[in-house]
Amino acid sequence: MAKAKTTTVFFCQNCGYESSKWLGQCPGCKEWNTFVEELVDKAELKNAGGQLKRMREKAEPCLLAEIAIGEENKLLTGIEELDRVLGGGIVQGSLTLVGGDPGIGKSTLLLQVCRNLSEASHKVLYISGEESQIQIKMRADRIGSFSKNMLLLCETNLDTIAEVIRTTKPEVVIIDSIQTMYNDGVSAAPGSVSQVRESTGVLLQLAKGLGVSVFIVGHVTKEGTVAGPRVLEHMVDTVLYFEGDRHASYRILRGVKNRFGSTNEIGVFEMQERGLVQVANPSEYMLNGRPENASGSIVACTMEGTRPLLIEIQALVCHSNFGIPRRQATGTDFNRVNLLMAVLEKRSGVQLSNCDAYVNITGGMKIVEPALDLGVVLAVLSSFRNKVLSPKLVAFGEVGLSGEVRAVSQAAQRVAEAEKLGFEICVVPQVCMEECKKGSKIKVIGVKSVQDAIDCLL
Repeated sequence: MAKAKTTTVFFCQNCGYESSKWLGQCPGCKEWNTFVEELVDKAELKNAGGQLKRMREKAEPCLLAEIAIGEENKLLTGIEELDRVLGGGIVQGSLTLVGGDPGIGKSTLLLQVCRNLSEASHKVLYISGEESQIQIKMRADRIGSFSKNMLLLCETNLDTIAEVIRTTKPEVVIIDSIQTMYNDGVSAAPGSVSQVRESTGVLLQLAKGLGVSVFIVGHVTKEGTVAGPRVLEHMVDTVLYFEGDRHASYRILRGVKNRFGSTNEIGVFEMQERGLVQVANPSEYMLNGRPENASGSIVACTMEGTRPLLIEIQALVCHSNFGIPRRQATGTDFNRVNLLMAVLEKRSGVQLSNCDAYVNITGGMKIVEPALDLGVVLAVLSSFRNKVLSPKLVAFGEVGLSGEVRAVSQAAQRVAEAEKLGFEICVVPQVCMEECKKGSKIKVIGVKSVQDAIDCLL
């Protein structure tokens, strides 16, 4: 009997591009040194192709007009912040990828979702390839009691997992994590590009074919992206990322891809003894502990998806003892801060060339929206002149290279959020004045340029 022929194939770890030889630069994503070598069994690939062909022969089209959808196709998780990020709930037959740093709370949040769904009489299957049943039980006891609708399986073989899903027919399946799953049809090691891609493909077929909602937990690399091929994010319906410092109490769940809702939506959670607790008012939570009568501090408003979020911008400007001043930005784009300081020097005559400057977005948020420009400029100038801005002041607007203050999106929602939290003055771009004044009791000041804002406030 002839032995099955095995060949060597190189895969790009970033995008999944396949090549017969090693390449320094990937032709697909243009990244360098991302190719890894893996063994592929041609006989197994041929069998897999035959199975796919038989599946296609059984497929039958249906009329689009006869397909009915409704709210019953979405399951509420019992966690409003998560439902917001998912676009209103868990869509039937969806495949969701959840990524984040180790220990940030991915498994804890999904275990809480399992508890809420099982108590609502929904059948849930939690599959773990990283922890034993005893370990999961210990973590579950910390969260609370679970009903009989919660099933647990500790397995890494994907064929066994697929058979269990077909037999038990759960409504929601949790896979923790995709890097530990092993497909017998692929000769590569678990966690490799081939294994992650093929395993996700099997789970995608199960989700769409059986109408089961599947959550996949993915490890992240040091760059903050999900480990494995980039094609993994293209295969799934929704991609969620957990952000925040694992040593801090808060966590931010961000949706970077969502076929059923808006992208860049966020949910804010706080890590407590009994698990993750949602933060109903993130703006108030982020502003806790603001300094009183301190220069270089101002509140700005940014939009995260459909939600306005008030955050504090802090700046510290002091005379430099070195030939080259030091500049540092935490939570925002470093190059953007340098640009805004150059605008201040050129358009307003503020000499910052011999000063060290440090800009910080409090709360650990990472924001690159241009609407923060006006807040950064005013915070830097407040620290430079050592003048305290009003604690009841909110400012937002994009600053151009000519020193003009340009319009931002959803200005009215930003002003409404500031008014709701008790702020009294809001500095906005002049072109947004009419929109912001409608139905607002807060004092709104419109500025055309950075110099106008300086004349009004400093």
